[in-house]
Amino acid sequence: MFLKVALLVVFFAVMVGVGMYCRKSAADVNGFVLGGRSVGPWLTAFAYGTSYFSAVIFVGYAGQFGWKYGVASTWIGLGNAFIGSLLAWVILGRRTRLMTQHIDSSTMPDFFGKRFMSNKLRVAASAIVFIFLIPYTASLYNGLSRLFGMAFGIDYAWCVIAMAILTGAYVLLGGYMATAINDFIQGIIMLVGIVAVIAAVLANNGGLSEALAAMSAIPAETNPNLNGAFVSFLGPQPIWLLGVVLLTSLGTWGLPQMVGKFYAIKSESAISKGTIISTFFALIVAGGCYFLGGFGRLYGDVIEYSASGTPVYDSIIPKMLENLPDVLIGVVVILVLSASMSTLSSLVLTSSSTLTLDIIAPASKGKLTEKGQMRWIRILIVFFIAVSSVIAIVQAKSSVTFIAQLMGISWGALAGAFLAPFLYGLYWKGTTKAGVWASFIVGVAIMVADMVCNFAGVTFISPYFASPINSGVLAMVAGLVIVPIVSLLTPKMDKVTVGKMFECYERTVTVRATTALGDKK
Repeated sequence: MFLKVALLVVFFAVMVGVGMYCRKSAADVNGFVLGGRSVGPWLTAFAYGTSYFSAVIFVGYAGQFGWKYGVASTWIGLGNAFIGSLLAWVILGRRTRLMTQHIDSSTMPDFFGKRFMSNKLRVAASAIVFIFLIPYTASLYNGLSRLFGMAFGIDYAWCVIAMAILTGAYVLLGGYMATAINDFIQGIIMLVGIVAVIAAVLANNGGLSEALAAMSAIPAETNPNLNGAFVSFLGPQPIWLLGVVLLTSLGTWGLPQMVGKFYAIKSESAISKGTIISTFFALIVAGGCYFLGGFGRLYGDVIEYSASGTPVYDSIIPKMLENLPDVLIGVVVILVLSASMSTLSSLVLTSSSTLTLDIIAPASKGKLTEKGQMRWIRILIVFFIAVSSVIAIVQAKSSVTFIAQLMGISWGALAGAFLAPFLYGLYWKGTTKAGVWASFIVGVAIMVADMVCNFAGVTFISPYFASPINSGVLAMVAGLVIVPIVSLLTPKMDKVTVGKMFECYERTVTVRATTALGDKK
């Protein structure tokens, strides 16, 4: 117990110390929100990765999807690495950095407002962020209760309060730069921790070969005649598995807290290096989490079950770790804390800056000074952390299913609304304001309809789309189809104005010969 407490104390001290160290870099809005657009590749890549993967992934999703799909759930981690990280950096990274700096945009709603010259779009996007990021933020605390209960016997409410206070302290002190540096430290912990935990769990099951052999003997409920379903290449339900891969991988392209990392990156070389680092990080952390969860059924006799006989998915990973040495349990607690706090800091910074810069500042009609904006951002950071903490505690200690459902649709609603118009807005001059509105409306409507149907006990479209995950994929695909169709049928934006926005991609730059060969013979 002393060792585990000592690890926590050191961890907390380092986080707050980094916040104090970064106070100078958070003296103005640009520094507080974007780190002065001067963040290097390692910090940006780790900030991207740690914002991506939280306790929801490690405890909730790894346990749930590992139980459902077996070792094939590793495909989710691979999708996160190559679609959610590699392709996101290649397709969005450079263009996002150039366009947002050119039009002086600091947030995703601000991008929509300036790119499509519409204050109404900015306000609508801010409202979507505000509504759906709060429950998403509250979900980050999921899983902490069981791990802290296992390691320390501490009540869930105290875990939430401690995590909220600590995260708020270093974000308030150092802003984006403190978040980025702490994300780097937390990312290192996550990399080391997941490798150590996988090795220990497999060792407890006789090694990889023995664990796979034991898994192959477990029949699948969906198809009992399918031998070795949980160690097969695509698992027992490949179509359902595909939905999870798409939402958790492609969906990140439309999440404001993820895309916002590209706004702050320093240079071309930082983008190139960050692409590789971020992909490697996701491969180890996400791939490792889902690979570990794939062996959850080996613990089917010790995990918890609901009254209806279905597994309590949040109990699977903690039960897998229960008999590990105290040192490793301490590492796991720090790992999950790191994953949750890094994502929490990113979300509250995104929410507070969006509400301040895109709604409060414009509403003041130029009367809100730089210091006033900073004050509002800090006030809203405290507000968002407090509200998300209360929601998390209420949801955990009551049977309020509405909150849990709202958490489930948050990712799908944000990605469904924002992914298509953001992507087309960066690449296609023909994207219109009406096309953006269509994506906002359809993306949110699909996810809200799915939530209402689930709440009322009615099937949404089909049993497949009754799942918020598959509905989220439907919302993203609908946006990718609807935006170009509506844009082709509605009045175009002024060509001269749009052309000036896209000039940032056409300007000539001089680079070293190691980047381009040049024309000299």
